[in-house]
Amino acid sequence: FASAEDFMARQPLGAPGCLVLDLAMPGIDGLSLQRHLAEQGQPWPIVFLTGNGDIPLSVKAMKAGAVDFLTKPVPAHALVAAVTAALERDAEARRVQHVQSELSRRHSSLTRREREVLDCLVQGKLNKQIAAELGIVEPTVKFHRARIMERMGARTLAELMHMAARLA
Repeated sequence: FASAEDFMARQPLGAPGCLVLDLAMPGIDGLSLQRHLAEQGQPWPIVFLTGNGDIPLSVKAMKAGAVDFLTKPVPAHALVAAVTAALERDAEARRVQHVQSELSRRHSSLTRREREVLDCLVQGKLNKQIAAELGIVEPTVKFHRARIMERMGARTLAELMHMAARLA
């Protein structure tokens, strides 16, 4: 893109990738674009390039999440390494987001009663305690537990607890 404004007007929302930005771009500078994208929830990893960077600017960029901060002229292998690291970060973030979305989808498939039973399980309550608290019989709790395990795709109670922690 010719400028940050051009990018913002046509940015490929949700597309995988990374950005290679200069600090000194026409119009909006690289740090301002980084801040704008963060405010918009756009997670693209950023590699900064600059011909006249200084330590305070590089620290600011890195604290805001930049993958790397390179000073021109940049050896080709250094730029390729930085872009590769940024693409790996993007792929990992997308994988984590996919897993989280899948967990949320599974959780939303639970009935209200199954969510109540799951909440009790997360609190460490036994089937007998859950039955008493919810005013149901113990075999019904066992039935709900089995359905929760199935719908959440958990093989063990420990795995279910891990999923519940990620949802919290």
